Amino acid sequence: MLYFRMLLIMGVSLFTVRVVLDTLGTVDYGLYNVVGGIVTMFSFMSGVMASASQRFFAFELGRNNMSQLKKTFAMTMTIYVIIAVIILVLAETVGLWFLNNKMTIPPERMEAARWVYQFSILSFMMTMFTIPYDAAIIAHEKMNVYAWVSIVQVVLKLAIVYLLVVFSFDKLKLYAVLTFSVTTLISFIYRNYSKRKFEECRFAFYWDAALFKEIIGYSGWNIFGSLAGIFQDQGVNIILNIFFGPVVNAARAVAVQVNSSINQFVQNFMTATRPQIIKYYAIGEKEYMMRLIFQSSKFSFMLLFVLSMPVILDTKFILALWLKEIPEYVVLFIRLIVVKTLIDSVSYSLMTAAQATGKVRAYQSIVGGMILLNLPLSYVLLKLGYPPQGVFYLAIVIAIICFYLRLVLLKRMIALSVRSYFIKVILPLLLITIVAYILPFLFFERMNEGIVRFIIVGFVGLVSSGISIYVLGLTKNEKEFFKQTIRNITGRLNL
Repeated sequence: MLYFRMLLIMGVSLFTVRVVLDTLGTVDYGLYNVVGGIVTMFSFMSGVMASASQRFFAFELGRNNMSQLKKTFAMTMTIYVIIAVIILVLAETVGLWFLNNKMTIPPERMEAARWVYQFSILSFMMTMFTIPYDAAIIAHEKMNVYAWVSIVQVVLKLAIVYLLVVFSFDKLKLYAVLTFSVTTLISFIYRNYSKRKFEECRFAFYWDAALFKEIIGYSGWNIFGSLAGIFQDQGVNIILNIFFGPVVNAARAVAVQVNSSINQFVQNFMTATRPQIIKYYAIGEKEYMMRLIFQSSKFSFMLLFVLSMPVILDTKFILALWLKEIPEYVVLFIRLIVVKTLIDSVSYSLMTAAQATGKVRAYQSIVGGMILLNLPLSYVLLKLGYPPQGVFYLAIVIAIICFYLRLVLLKRMIALSVRSYFIKVILPLLLITIVAYILPFLFFERMNEGIVRFIIVGFVGLVSSGISIYVLGLTKNEKEFFKQTIRNITGRLNL
């Protein structure tokens, strides 16, 4: 269900970006992404609490402690109300001042930018109050529901595209209003389902100082890590706006959308895997947890690698098929951001393992501190006159350093063997990457650009990746499981 959801979302997302970019224009599309990003800057607390909610819900489910689960849900909802008030005040004061005085926005589009800002705040507020219900669905591993609601969401996004084309109202303002409307409807669906299906989601005010301290204590250092991620993403986006204007923001927005679409494969996999890692830790099954960490690190990279190969090689041709207007810098931006995501994909299970322990002070201060360097160093690079792609190269270097730091920290936190991880995960992935790229790269270099090259390179890349992954990436048990799965499928199809 998650992969069916992903395929639909990927197709719709890529289609809607094409239409929205064409309808809004490069400047307005860039404005929407960077102005909405200011609100995202203030949403770091909701991201922290989402992680905390999923961790605590999965932990109590792993221990089968329903009474404590109800208290945890009620406490998290109370905390969300407090956070909502704080973020609303910050967004309507500091954020609004920054929008009016520091952003590079054409004067004639300032009113529309304010519309985007206010409706982005409203959308954020609706999303934030939905997070505990969403976390409950994931913790209960009801992935089919999660998938179906996401499918409804992408259908509504198609409706947005249609209405943008049909109505003559200011397109940027209309896009902001319609996006808020979809967010509101999806929030209602999640909350209504969770209240009906999960006993703990029937909220009643509850206060427990000890539980509050435990949740906030866990979240405290995660706040720092979340802030680091926000500054790396939206902070750098705002710096790009200050130095280069909304056109570069539009190029980055397209690159992020392409990357997000293919990264959905990995996120779906981790959505299903994450609660299991936490539950294994909760009941003390360290061996199973470690095995799942190694496998999910490896499989996350493999999934993304197969999808990313044609995108990295034939970026320009894909964009020509997809977009009517290709923003400057977007080809290089896409390649660099996908490379960074490939590096990060190996770390997703490591991040979950760290969160499962609940003891994240050293982890977040060290890794988060390194990620946070993206913002000041990016500013220094651009101030020295480097082109916009310099911030992406910097992000790749920092991602590699952070990956190594996670391994070192997890060695102390859960006794993860760094040597074993390199032998069983990193070495096979490096071999796969080198071997799988040889043939498709040769075809790419020797053929002229066009649909024929795209199809051949894509097919050769798929075959070479598949063979390399099977021969170099899978263990004996994993190969046997794969063969048994194929036999089961062919048996059902009577082949």
